[in-house]
Amino acid sequence: MKEFKDKVAVITGAGSGIGFALAERCAKEDMKIVLADIDARFLRSAKRKMKKKGANSISVLTDVSKASDVELLAKKTLEAYGAVHLLVNNAGIGGTKYTWDYTQKDWEWQLGVCLWGVIHGVRIFTPIMLKQDVECHIVNVSSMEGLIKGSGPGGAVYGVSKHGSISLSETLHTDLEIKKSKLKVSVACPGFVSTRIFLGDIHRPEEFQNPPDTQFEDTRGMDYFANFGLTMEDVLKETSLMSSEEAADIIFQGIREEKLYILTHKDSLMKRLVQERFDKILEEFEK
Repeated sequence: MKEFKDKVAVITGAGSGIGFALAERCAKEDMKIVLADIDARFLRSAKRKMKKKGANSISVLTDVSKASDVELLAKKTLEAYGAVHLLVNNAGIGGTKYTWDYTQKDWEWQLGVCLWGVIHGVRIFTPIMLKQDVECHIVNVSSMEGLIKGSGPGGAVYGVSKHGSISLSETLHTDLEIKKSKLKVSVACPGFVSTRIFLGDIHRPEEFQNPPDTQFEDTRGMDYFANFGLTMEDVLKETSLMSSEEAADIIFQGIREEKLYILTHKDSLMKRLVQERFDKILEEFEK
């Protein structure tokens, strides 16, 4: 996708973080923007900021875990602008429990947002974008944790969703190539980016709430990199905590270049972590 002016962008999780930074980036390109988020307060704030920038935008309160909400998002997009050219399936939440401490409700809620949100977006918007028969692009936001072994202490559900998003994106890419479609797809795999990823659970619907006496050991403060013989000082020498705006610029350039994999962090640490996983897999072919 090379031309962006007057094109229509739909962004989920647009109330903050990478989603809002991408909305700002779209505004710079004079795109029409559909802001979708589950947080009404963040969404109102995002809409006000877009208005101050003079951007042409609408906002749609959306719980991406619900197919009906994503269907309504598509409907309101077409009613307002008549088309959609860029879809960013960005909404996500994180968790911090040991694998065995996640309840069924935890799995259903977090996979609903992080994986089913992407599935709903792809399933509902892809036919619309194919029918338009013009240059279009889908970005599914995964994570570097979808490329490395595991997801750190407590990230079982998050890791499953991010690996799943990558697989879905790869298969969609193959399908679109077979059809010689003008629609392209990317999977963005950010490293350390400053976002509100761990605050999403405040929006957990009542049907997915655990009993108040549910106990678990929070793993958020545990040192994941100690498993690799690294201190945090070592880590910060090799990688960085990136701003959402920096990540958005990299993702947007990846859209322009029609990359399948968009990596925000190409430093030696991230490369080593990815390589260690694939080396372990490849070793099995030699045994």
